[in-house]
Amino acid sequence: MKQSYVYILTNKYRTTFYIGVTSNLQKRLIEHANGIGSVFTKKYNIINLIYFEEFSDINQAIAREKQLKNWRKEWKLNLIRKLNPTLDY
Repeated sequence: MKQSYVYILTNKYRTTFYIGVTSNLQKRLIEHANGIGSVFTKKYNIINLIYFEEFSDINQAIAREKQLKNWRKEWKLNLIRKLNPTLDY
């Protein structure tokens, strides 16, 4: 089965997050950088990848995306900092 990804993007100041799901992470990041496909990320200049998870089943990725979108910002930051302590991109 095709790989799928849940990813979290942020803006320059790391104040706003965007959570998405895709089957081609590299292509999707290029689209975000070029302002394609998401009005929200374009409006707030959210183009910096700070976290992602890989799945072998798109349904699992979608379920995880929905779960993360319901989390408090603090919980998301704690998750991100486990793998990316300085929130680098």
